[in-house]
Amino acid sequence: MLGEPLKQNEGKDGGMLMLGYEYPNIQIAFWKMRDYAAPFTLRRIYYKEKQMDIGEDKKLVLRTGDDLQKMDRFWGLANVSLVKLDLKGHQKFLNTMTFDSLTEWPPEDKMPDGFSPARFIANAKNPGLGVRSLHEKGIDGTGVGIAIIDQPLLLGHVEYTSSLTRYDETGLKDLSPQMHASPVTSIAVGKNLGVSPGASLTYFAVPMWEKDNMPYITSLKKILEWNKILPDSEKIRSVSISNGMFPNYPHYEEWKVILKQAEDQGILVVTCDPAMLDYGILSLKPGEDPDNPENYESGYYCSEGDVIRVPGGNKTVASHRGNDVYTFDRMGGMSWGAPYIAGLAALAYQVDPDIKPQEIIQAMIDTAFKTDAGPIVNPVGFIEWVRTK
Repeated sequence: MLGEPLKQNEGKDGGMLMLGYEYPNIQIAFWKMRDYAAPFTLRRIYYKEKQMDIGEDKKLVLRTGDDLQKMDRFWGLANVSLVKLDLKGHQKFLNTMTFDSLTEWPPEDKMPDGFSPARFIANAKNPGLGVRSLHEKGIDGTGVGIAIIDQPLLLGHVEYTSSLTRYDETGLKDLSPQMHASPVTSIAVGKNLGVSPGASLTYFAVPMWEKDNMPYITSLKKILEWNKILPDSEKIRSVSISNGMFPNYPHYEEWKVILKQAEDQGILVVTCDPAMLDYGILSLKPGEDPDNPENYESGYYCSEGDVIRVPGGNKTVASHRGNDVYTFDRMGGMSWGAPYIAGLAALAYQVDPDIKPQEIIQAMIDTAFKTDAGPIVNPVGFIEWVRTK
């Protein structure tokens, strides 16, 4: 429409491949997930350096069945309207696609038999593997502080807003909530979804996209300082960071030093770095009982070296799209494992405030279920070990 651009550029932004075109007074950006065969889609338009409203947050309406093949697995069908389609012949495709509570579906007579989005979302809110039975006994993280270091957070989501005691957004005040933040927070402390819903939450919003260890170092230093003055019921004992690239970032030696200081002060820092804990991600069979370890399969993010595996695929998480919006996430990245493990650690600290971080990790491994899907974390057995230790 605009003709030949003055300049064209291509780059990467996290997992996204970016494509940019520059014209007089106009800059246009397209993007797509690098690992999926979906086409580029329009991301932003700037006119005289001012961003234009292109309806980015409006619902996408698919017109024909052919449009389904243009969707990638990462974003899936979240905030998409499918009401015009007949999905009866698309069961296999739908079984791979993430969706959310904003997704609009066609009438039941145009849906595959047994495919029930509302039931899948409701069922997978359960953190699974007996965690809720621990909550019923009062073991829910009460009196323990959890910190999450991640991207800017949607503050008002019903899952975790009541748990949030402090929010540090130094340098990121004007950024909108990011997709990554709400899921990890809800997995750790969500009142319906969370492993440790009674814990108090301290949240650090950091620029994870800058690929530098310094924001994590600075956040951990603040935690160590705050713990000197916080009441015992709010002292931070468990930290979740859904990143595993620390050895590849600047300031790695400083990072190792602050990690050791945290451990010496009885704080468990859980990351996606296999050097900390080589874990994998399980997928729940949709609609099956999340408390039964036999209902899990090896997920997309598993490897032969996993010493333990935790739920993450086919799991319901909080969404950044609204205060009461939920996503049924099909793949469940490694990022979903760190807050699950950090939440279990908070339960352990509630039962035994003197337990050491490495004792927690070893006990999770030693008490794991042995199944065809590998070693699966056993929350009830783990807490029983802590209780009788």
